[in-house]
Amino acid sequence: MKRVFRKYHRTLAVILCLPIALTVITGILASVIQSWTFVDTGLSSNLILRIHTGEIFHLEAIYPTLNGLGLIGLLVTGMSMTRLFRGDRPQSSDR
Repeated sequence: MKRVFRKYHRTLAVILCLPIALTVITGILASVIQSWTFVDTGLSSNLILRIHTGEIFHLEAIYPTLNGLGLIGLLVTGMSMTRLFRGDRPQSSDR
């Protein structure tokens, strides 16, 4: 089962690498531009927000949902590969 989740996790990671990286980078840039008053907040800020929301690709209705579902998928497959939720606990040696 762990092997199957590893396969799905790897596939999801390859597919979601670019959209999630784009969302993270543009989100950081948008907040930096907005908080720094000495940076021009004209066209560059608007363009960054359009990329961040997926509006520039005409995907603003589904882009955030797809990013969220992809992250949930990565979280589920990643957590399932850890030993965190296993029922069996390692035995401690009483030496």
